[in-house]
Amino acid sequence: MAVAAATFRRATAADIPAMSRIRLAVTEYRLRDPSRVTRQMYEDFLERDGRGWVAQIDGVVVAFSYANGLDGSIWALFVDPGHEGKGLARALLGLATAWLFDMGFAEITLETGAGTRADDFYARQGWTKERANASDIRYTLARPVP
Repeated sequence: MAVAAATFRRATAADIPAMSRIRLAVTEYRLRDPSRVTRQMYEDFLERDGRGWVAQIDGVVVAFSYANGLDGSIWALFVDPGHEGKGLARALLGLATAWLFDMGFAEITLETGAGTRADDFYARQGWTKERANASDIRYTLARPVP
């Protein structure tokens, strides 16, 4: 599937309100307690602990991803429900994984809810799946062999 007429760029602090709006708008893997994800967490993953990217359509942020540079994981990947199915998640995941592999990680990890569309998405992208706990799945992606 082709990526929508979108632009992709590094996230900045000015994007945090849009990213928070998107995170709270998702219909699956919803935050039980929205106060758990703070503005400070978004800020820390912009530069200090990782890196973030956004997808924009017509100048509006409609999706974002964050890579955790401390442990080689994907901290977040969310698409506004009105923009799902346009290839945005795949493109943002590619940016995040490329950065982590460039940082030297041999394997990237993430966790998501079992039985969700995200669970199916990561499996289709070729990630290796294992049960993390009763409600979550842990995925790993090994560095591609040149």
